Amino acid sequence: MIEQPMTPAEAWLSLKEGNARFMSGNADHPSQDVARRHELAAAQAPFAVIFGCSDSRVAAEIIFDRGLGDVFVVRTAGHVLDTTVIGSIEYGVDLLGASLIVVLAHDHCGAIAAAHHTLTTGENAKGFVRAVVDRVLPSIVTTGGDGHDPKFAIDPVELGREHVKHTVDMLYGYSATIAKAVDEGRCAIVGVEYELHDGRASLLESLGQL
Repeated sequence: MIEQPMTPAEAWLSLKEGNARFMSGNADHPSQDVARRHELAAAQAPFAVIFGCSDSRVAAEIIFDRGLGDVFVVRTAGHVLDTTVIGSIEYGVDLLGASLIVVLAHDHCGAIAAAHHTLTTGENAKGFVRAVVDRVLPSIVTTGGDGHDPKFAIDPVELGREHVKHTVDMLYGYSATIAKAVDEGRCAIVGVEYELHDGRASLLESLGQL
């Protein structure tokens, strides 16, 4: 039988406990055996959707010590949103029954650094990387500055955290499906920052009941 936490609070607790095991070096590596693989062949019921950055150092199942069928993962560089990403997250919540959406960012993010560079120098990224940067830049508007005025100088770390919060707000504001699930208490959204050095996943923002 596929187990699934019934509340957003249970889902978040499960991820926090898994991250603590990962940080300490005592990961359980659950749901990764042959029996689990066979169990999931016909259906899945992940308890969380994790929307994170594509960075190779931020593998969601590993840092939260989860396994097959536990989390529904969507990744883009800089965790930037578009309609297909939102549709994928809606699928995880509305059709698969996930009770938590995690926006998973991390420190030293290349996409954030590229956006900061564009903001402070006016130089655009090359190729389609510019499309990623263009979707990070609106987060800067929420800080009240454009980066060119010294009094609005934006620290890259703070920019990354603002981008997490902005992404959480966008998911709730853009998707009627997600907003309805949050308003009804079936789902919550959390913004989390992962630290590459020590493996800690820290809560930055939340919407819904935890």
